[in-house]
Amino acid sequence: MSMSEVESEIQTLTITREIAIAAPIEIAFEAILEEIGPGGKMPDGKPFPMVVEPFPGGRWFRDLGDGAGHLWGHVQVIKPPTLLELCGPMFMSFPAVNHVQYRLIADGEGSVLHFAHRAMGPLPERIREGVNHGWNDRLRRIGELAERLVRERS
Repeated sequence: MSMSEVESEIQTLTITREIAIAAPIEIAFEAILEEIGPGGKMPDGKPFPMVVEPFPGGRWFRDLGDGAGHLWGHVQVIKPPTLLELCGPMFMSFPAVNHVQYRLIADGEGSVLHFAHRAMGPLPERIREGVNHGWNDRLRRIGELAERLVRERS
C-alpha cells in the first residue's frame, strides 16, 4: 500500500447482508465459527485457516507459526447460537477500526443470518471493493457448510 493511500481521509464502510440458511441456528452458528476459524478459505478456495477463541475478549488471528501472525480482532460479544461480534483491525495493516456482526434468527427449521461489517479509517477503493467480494464469498460458504452439516447429521 502506498503512503498516499494510508494518508487519505477517514472514510466509513458499511456492508449488510441477509441470507437464509437451511439449518437450525445452532448448526449455522457452528458453521460461522468454522468458516472464520480453522475452515476458512480465500475466494479462490485456497485454505486460509484462522484461530478464533469463542469467548468475550478472545482473539481472532492468523497463526503463521513460530510466534508470527496477524491479529484480526477480538470477540466483543458472543451469545451462542444467536450472536457473534468481532472488532479490530481485521486484515487492514493501517489505522482502521472494524466491527463485524453475525446475528442469527430462527426461521422455521432454518435460520436467517443478518450480517453487518462497519469500518472507518483510510479505506482505499481497492480495499472497499475487495471487502465486499470477500464477504459475499464467505457468507455463501457459511450457508453451504451449515446445510452440509445438516445433511451429514440426518
